[in-house]
Amino acid sequence: MKWIEITVFTTEQGLDAVCARLDMLGVAQVLIEQGRDSIAAFLRQTAKYWDYADLDELVAGEHPCVKAYIADLPENAAKIETIRASFAALKQQDVGLDLGSLEVVFCERDDEDWANNWKAYYKPLRIGERLLVCPSWEEAEAEGRILLRLDPGMAFGTGSHHTTRMCLTYLEKRVRPGDALLDLGCGSGILSIAGLLLGAKRAEAVDIDPIAKKIAYENAALNGIGEAVYTVRVGDILTDAALVNAVCARQYEVVCANIVASVIIELCKIVPRMLKPGGSFVMSGIIAERLEEVHAALADNGFAVLDTQRSEDWCAVLATRG
Repeated sequence: MKWIEITVFTTEQGLDAVCARLDMLGVAQVLIEQGRDSIAAFLRQTAKYWDYADLDELVAGEHPCVKAYIADLPENAAKIETIRASFAALKQQDVGLDLGSLEVVFCERDDEDWANNWKAYYKPLRIGERLLVCPSWEEAEAEGRILLRLDPGMAFGTGSHHTTRMCLTYLEKRVRPGDALLDLGCGSGILSIAGLLLGAKRAEAVDIDPIAKKIAYENAALNGIGEAVYTVRVGDILTDAALVNAVCARQYEVVCANIVASVIIELCKIVPRMLKPGGSFVMSGIIAERLEEVHAALADNGFAVLDTQRSEDWCAVLATRG
C-alpha cells in the first residue's frame, strides 16, 4: 500500500495546536521530528513535492515539524485538500501563539519507505533503571534489564521521543505485580506492553486508529504476550459512549495517556471512572506552555499531582486520586 505523508512545519509552541488541528481533521496518529539537519534532509529528498522557496527560513531555529500518514486512496483526495485549506486558514488566525510557517508538504510513501526510515534511526534504548527497548530487527544484550522488543510500523511510539521515555520511567516506578493497566492512545502499544513486562497482570489499550490495533497486537506477540492478558480496542474514547462503558467495565490501578494536552484535559473528566482510588494516572505529550492547564484540569476532577517531569519543552505528569 502507498501512503500520503503529511508534514506540517511549526514551532515548539505550535506543536500542540498542529496536533490538535490534525486530530480535528481525522488524522490522529502523528510523529514529531526535530532538528535542522533531519528536516533539511527530508526536504531535499522530497523537493518535487514542495514549492517553499527558502529552505533556510523554513528550518531556521531548529523548529520542529509534525508528520502524519493517510492511505493513498481516491476517497482521501478530498481530505488532503481539506487539510491544506485548514492550515491555510489557521495561518490567518490570531491565536496568541507563534505557530511558525505552518507550511504543509504532501508526498507519497511506500510501506517499505516507512520501515526503512525507522530502521535507519531506531536503535536499542536503555530507559529508566529497568527497561531496554529494542527494535525487532536489532540484537541487544539485556544486561539485567527487562527487554521490550518493538516494531513501530505505522504507529507512534518507539521510546525515543521525550514524551514516551518519561511515561516509561513513571511506569517502572508505579506498576506493581498483579495490576491492571489501561493505555489511552496506545499507538505501537509500547506503554501497555511495558506495563505487562513490568508485572501488570492485565492490560487494555485504546486507539482511534485501526492500524494501531494491528501493530500493538503484533508487538505484544513479539514479547510473548497474548490476547488472554492484552486487549486492544479501536475508537474515540472522548466521544464513543459504548467504548467508554466497555473500558469502564473494570477499574485499573494504572491509566496512562501519551497524547496531547487538549485531549488529556478532556480525559481528566472520564479517567476517574476508570482509575481505582489511589491509582496512578500517567500522562505525557504536554507542551510546557499548557502544563498549568493540565494541572488545573486534574485538580478540578479530584486528582492530586504527585510529580512533574520536563524534557526540553515536553512535560509528563504523575497524578493520583483519593
